[in-house]
Amino acid sequence: MPAGQDGIGAASALEELRSRISTGNARPVLAEILAALATLLDTGQETVIDLGAFPFAPGDERLLDEVLGTGEVQATLDVLGKSHVQETGIPGIWRIDHFDQRGESLSRFVEITFIPEILKTQRADAEAGLARLTDRLAEFDGRAH
Repeated sequence: MPAGQDGIGAASALEELRSRISTGNARPVLAEILAALATLLDTGQETVIDLGAFPFAPGDERLLDEVLGTGEVQATLDVLGKSHVQETGIPGIWRIDHFDQRGESLSRFVEITFIPEILKTQRADAEAGLARLTDRLAEFDGRAH
């Protein structure tokens, strides 16, 4: 029987994961994420965790990514450098990574929210969009006659 199908391999892998979580700062960050997700669901309050503020031990961030997993939604923005937004395998928890124009990491965040702020249309942008659409429709109507 292949490893993992009898439950022994899975139990061993889970135990190894538990032992790795108990070192460094991965466990406290995961506990904060858990509390923040409960708060989001209870009150609607969003939380942003700056991963750069934690002195991670070697492998902590990789472990964080392992526990959270990868979700289905991702977006890349290109504004003065790239920003990568990735839903984790836990709905409501997002990874946001910002890079400079050379591709060097500037900041790393976990956002506990229904939709990350960076993906929301800003009011001023929507107002400019309304003006642009109005102009385009006027042009279209002018050409149609």
